[in-house]
Amino acid sequence: MNPRVLATDLDGTFIPLEGDKQNLLDLEILRDQLEQQDTTLVYVSGRHLAIIEDAIREHDLPQPDWIIGNVGTAIYGKNPEGWTEEPAYHQHLASLCGEMSALRLQSITRSIEGLILQEQEKLSEYKVSFYTDPKELDELVTRITDRLAEVNSAWTLISSIDPFTGDGLIDLLPHGVSKALAIQWWCDHHDWDQREVVYAGDSGNDLAALTAGYRAIVVGNADRRLAKQVRDEHEAKQWSNRMHLAEAVATSGVLEGCRAFGLLPESDQP
Repeated sequence: MNPRVLATDLDGTFIPLEGDKQNLLDLEILRDQLEQQDTTLVYVSGRHLAIIEDAIREHDLPQPDWIIGNVGTAIYGKNPEGWTEEPAYHQHLASLCGEMSALRLQSITRSIEGLILQEQEKLSEYKVSFYTDPKELDELVTRITDRLAEVNSAWTLISSIDPFTGDGLIDLLPHGVSKALAIQWWCDHHDWDQREVVYAGDSGNDLAALTAGYRAIVVGNADRRLAKQVRDEHEAKQWSNRMHLAEAVATSGVLEGCRAFGLLPESDQP
């Protein structure tokens, strides 16, 4: 089955890196070829909707058909006025939270030193996020995991390093929720086969999606530890030809991977 969907992370992946002229050229090729091939484009980001819209304008990105935001805790479909959140997915997340609310979660983690609660606009009913010193990230992940176990919480965490600021990032999400879960829910409810999806990413919060069974593009600027994790997981599951470790970085790596998987043609012409 040939791929027909590009689901892609934004920061460090689809968005051109600052000062990279080849990324800018390849963004135009992606724009033209995605439109020509009638490819469904899904932006999958840790950002919330307003910041994603800002990024689309700032970087002149192609308009997506769907947006998955807040590390997989919100799915938005396009309408004539803008974007509409999928209410059924919102209800699904509510069923995963148990009795632990986001506010209660903030309360029980408040005493853990080294956690800096992110700005209010980066929090949601199903996402509690912190900044950390990157050197303390692993230790804080362990402490939070222990605290969640103590209170029998139905929440889990995803950690990563911000590729631009170098900050440690920790997102607390309902158990099992990730970019991968959101993409799978979207596929199931909109009649897409997993084999039709290509996913591109560069950081820790992309790991679940890169190892969920979709064709996976790891862009050239991704941490080599992430690349190894993805490769090891694919090998453990005996998947072949589902991972492309791009030589090119960011936008150019996405284009390289799309061509490797046959989602887009080899020629630079649309």
